Amino acid sequence: MSTAWLVVLVVGAATVLLKAAGPVFVGARALPPRALALVEVLAPAMLAALVVTQTVGGDQELVLDERVAGLAVAAAAILLRAPLLAVMTLAAASAALLRLVL
Repeated sequence: MSTAWLVVLVVGAATVLLKAAGPVFVGARALPPRALALVEVLAPAMLAALVVTQTVGGDQELVLDERVAGLAVAAAAILLRAPLLAVMTLAAASAALLRLVL
């Protein structure tokens, strides 16, 4: 077995164990209000961090290209309360059109 496959298996097993730890340790008990508040904001914060790093992250530098314009269009569409499918379509189309033109 190669080192890469060993890493994949170890990370996969660790993921399963971490996901199972919550239900096993918490069970049917309710979380304290402070912990519940943290859990509620954790997923959106992680998603925002992933979007930003994938949009402007480069090889040890910031990359400002068509993806930033797509993100700006998506933000504007969200502010206008557009449906999610429309937000994604508008963002992708604007980035693609700018990439085509530039």
